[in-house]
Amino acid sequence: MAAVDIVIPYWGDPDLLTLTVDSVLGQDDDDWTLTILDDHYPDLTAYERYRDHPDPRVTYVRHEQNVGITANFAQAAQRATADYVCIPGSDDLFDPGYVRTVKGAIARHPGVDIVQPGVRVIDQHGEPSLPLVDRVKRRMLAPREETVLAAEDLATSLIRGNWLYWPSLTFRTETLRRHDFRDGFPVIQDLALLMDIAYTGGSLVYTPEVAFAYRRHDGSASMAALVGGSRFRDERRYYRLAHRLAVDHGWRRTARAARLRIFSRLHAATVLPRALLQRDGQGIRSALAHLLGP
Repeated sequence: MAAVDIVIPYWGDPDLLTLTVDSVLGQDDDDWTLTILDDHYPDLTAYERYRDHPDPRVTYVRHEQNVGITANFAQAAQRATADYVCIPGSDDLFDPGYVRTVKGAIARHPGVDIVQPGVRVIDQHGEPSLPLVDRVKRRMLAPREETVLAAEDLATSLIRGNWLYWPSLTFRTETLRRHDFRDGFPVIQDLALLMDIAYTGGSLVYTPEVAFAYRRHDGSASMAALVGGSRFRDERRYYRLAHRLAVDHGWRRTARAARLRIFSRLHAATVLPRALLQRDGQGIRSALAHLLGP
């Protein structure tokens, strides 16, 4: 059995998918398997390229109909057979040492639920990029050295400011299968799931060795939601829920961070000028409510 299953929920540019697959094939540790879950993308290029791949570690599955990103992610978790699974985007890239880095972190911290390796950010063209949100993650929120966080410490760190890169994470398969995405938080459902893992005592290890390239698109759904305002509405509702859960657990530091949501408010302040330039009334109102409201 492979040490790490990599399962790619695919929908999008087949050439970007090819770059992702090639980055898996280029690992300097061969202890992995790869499954591509094609969510019935209309273009059959991926089908032609991967249905009969010569590497026996590579499996291609095409859904009979489109099931949507959330359901496809859930299926990815269920298809994993290894103890640990990574579910990247179909346009992200693995550095050659990804599997080796993750295996090393697991060996040093047996039983850990989540592994976050170091991440570099690229733009839609594959060029290095470091927008403000990523500078804040790197310089103000992420640990400086290898760090293990669990339970209240993990929840407090994440609710203060989510510094993780979801597609780069490797999860303990058993842990991931115990948690579903919460309904009603479509844009920040990753944070909600991570917090639920923390609320059940889960642990995360961060290792600073850079092993993954996260592709940030200006035109992504999350970016559109920022300007349109829906992300901030989701965030306010989720932070209220996180506060209630923290109070129920008796986690005062987590409850305080959820109530103050300082970095979330600051994020709204950075989005406000763009909304003003675009004369986006809904975005302006949402950013101001998020920045100044309870």
